[in-house]
Amino acid sequence: MRRCLLAAALILPCVALPALAQPAAEPTPTPIWPGFRGPDGMPVSDNERLPLHWSTTENVEWSVDVPGSGWSSPIVVGDTVLLTTAARPTEATKRPEFGTEYSNEFMRELREQGLPWEEVLKRHDERFIEFPDEVDLDYQLIAWSLEDGAELWRRTFFAGPPPGGRHSKNTFASETPVTDGETIFVYVTGLGLWAYSLEGELRWERRLDSFQIYMDFGTGSSPALTDDLVVILNDNQEHPFLAAFSKQDGREFWRAARGRLAAPHAPNHRSSWTTPFVWRHDERTEIVALGPYTAISYDTMGRELWRLYRHSLLPVPTPFAYEGLLYVTSGVHGDQNRPITAIRPGASGDLTLAEDETSSEFVVWNDDRAGTYIPTPVAYKGSLWVVYDRGIFARYDAATGERLYRSRIDDSNGHFTTSPWAYRDRIFATDEGGTTFVFGTGDEFEQLHANPLDEMTLASPALAGDRLVMRTRSKLYSFREP
Repeated sequence: MRRCLLAAALILPCVALPALAQPAAEPTPTPIWPGFRGPDGMPVSDNERLPLHWSTTENVEWSVDVPGSGWSSPIVVGDTVLLTTAARPTEATKRPEFGTEYSNEFMRELREQGLPWEEVLKRHDERFIEFPDEVDLDYQLIAWSLEDGAELWRRTFFAGPPPGGRHSKNTFASETPVTDGETIFVYVTGLGLWAYSLEGELRWERRLDSFQIYMDFGTGSSPALTDDLVVILNDNQEHPFLAAFSKQDGREFWRAARGRLAAPHAPNHRSSWTTPFVWRHDERTEIVALGPYTAISYDTMGRELWRLYRHSLLPVPTPFAYEGLLYVTSGVHGDQNRPITAIRPGASGDLTLAEDETSSEFVVWNDDRAGTYIPTPVAYKGSLWVVYDRGIFARYDAATGERLYRSRIDDSNGHFTTSPWAYRDRIFATDEGGTTFVFGTGDEFEQLHANPLDEMTLASPALAGDRLVMRTRSKLYSFREP
């Protein structure tokens, strides 16, 4: 099944100028949540004033209606909140449902009726897939004031049909923008890359070719940044690639073909929905891109450093780093490969473990059955906190891979797409119905309370200073304690 990739993350303070009066005022950090999963790709904050409780009426600093549809996450820079959406003249007729199996179950029912595969696919597409010739869109980037939710500006960066189809669970605006604090970079897979100033001035645009995505499930791989480059991933059925573009003018700097991704037992799986991760460590900077069956790391010039086979056929989670190690996970239901793999810096070549191995020179640990289908785990207080899309919560020792506990989340709708995040000694996980479940970080599983929003939520939040910014299907909220 196709998912939308979406997740959470960390705070990078910038010091404001001190006041002239003596003594000097305390420096005021400038919130920045620059992209998918926040700074350094880790959904964690040390701000002790971020809210623990919220609802549609509790701790709501402001809320606004968001036009159109999109599962891209909000980003924050300074006093501005930004996100993308795909607006249309009429409401979509193919609307999302909860869970990851509803269209698969429909196909199984048709097969049990003895229908040929071609007819099964035809009926599946008629019910669940929206194709480009069915819709015209206004792709928009919208900016709001972080202080009060007032709309600052709105830009339509593309108008017309989308580059490909989408599954009803996905949207046409599922890629999260990214910013370096000076420029906002907007990416839509198979359509283009746009650069805007913080005031909404278009600096450059780069149109990109469109390629077939597996079963027209749609897209969701967000851009990432190195010091000078915007990095995009386009794993598709025809010509999968990773590419880097100049932040200054959009010129393509390099492109790395990813033609050897498919698993030997499933050669038709060549698409992915994961976001590339820029891994900065003492030895070098790496760009790690998970694809179907294969994770590959590149240097900042697009040259391959290492690869790791035996991952899931439909990868969604994003690689991340914690305490000097890189973590790569994937795990679609029914796949024999559902690992979490911890990798130390300095690797080269093929890191794939033998069937009976759980570690090697550069693989610190590997658990073949711990991986997640959609949510990316969060690393916090020495542990990996893992939320599985079917409503299971687990804790692993980040250094050793030992599973410390695993428990079902009570009272959820049993479906999770957003990635968990952490602050104030709590772990937060939002189900697809919009209820966020709050967990303790002690030695035993502890489900503390729930914060309902009563609307479908597949986008992960932004942590901006002492504000929690969340996108639901139709609204954008800023939650803040008094």
